[in-house]
Amino acid sequence: MKTIIDDIKKNEFKKVYLLYGEEDYLKKQYRDKLKQALVGDDTMNFSYYEGDSVDIKQVISMCETLPFFSDRRVVILENSGAVKSANDELADYIKELPDYLVLILVEKEIDKRNKVYKAIDKVGYVCELKPQTTATLKKWIVGILGKEGLKISVDGCELLLSKTGADMNLIRQEMDKLISYCQGKEGITAQDVEVVCSTQTTSHIFDMIEAMANHNQRKALELYYELLTLKEPPMRILYLIVRQFNGILQAKEFSSMGLSSKDVASKMGVAPFIAGKYLSQSKYFTITKLKEALNECADVEERVKQGRLNDKLAVELIIVKYSENVK
Repeated sequence: MKTIIDDIKKNEFKKVYLLYGEEDYLKKQYRDKLKQALVGDDTMNFSYYEGDSVDIKQVISMCETLPFFSDRRVVILENSGAVKSANDELADYIKELPDYLVLILVEKEIDKRNKVYKAIDKVGYVCELKPQTTATLKKWIVGILGKEGLKISVDGCELLLSKTGADMNLIRQEMDKLISYCQGKEGITAQDVEVVCSTQTTSHIFDMIEAMANHNQRKALELYYELLTLKEPPMRILYLIVRQFNGILQAKEFSSMGLSSKDVASKMGVAPFIAGKYLSQSKYFTITKLKEALNECADVEERVKQGRLNDKLAVELIIVKYSENVK
């Protein structure tokens, strides 16, 4: 990220940039910073392509078009899958980009063995935008709110992150609500956060697994019914339960190797406070029990797909079993 900021400050740019990773907010921010620095509001010399159905030949053709009354042409290619699937034509083109062109690729997933990736890495700059650490997120929250003349309490900040998770888009949305609600107040308290901010589905899932781990069947089912009231499909809830169990299993296995919480977070590619929650919940489960739960979830999903089990009941059965029988 520092390289991009330095390039903008110096007004000296690479021919190609690759922004990838799970943090969509930062990808958008740095994509837009580059675009603004390179061409500003000049629409004549800027082209944007999105999706895996994009014709790469058309993109290359646009790249070959000389800029109009400008030194630069900027082309952004987003979520095309070009850095994951084979595309020799684009890989070869990237090796010999014209001097007037800056090509920016934005992707969720990439394959470092891919020829396009190797070409970008050789002639341009690759930037992975991962979930940020808890400390970084707190600093960012304080900074954004500070610009609005607002301070947030330590408890308020912790509660906000517990509701949103590490997704910066969600955090920013909830901060906008807080800014509107708390204008004129001395600061933002945990009570303000509780009143204003939405609890995301992932937070419900964390709490549901916590309730199951503590044999609090009533609480676990209450959270499930709340999600259904919020129009969450049962199969999506099951998917999130599976993801949570997978996270707990990975954290437990890494922890058993002697890794620290920070190292576990790094290995899993999640924010440290998320890894901390996984590790906290892992003490309630054995590795055998977690694998059993994952196998049962897979079996239940298959039965639902075959029409042998109602989807709402299927998830309820998982919750009931593992809130009664978890050891």
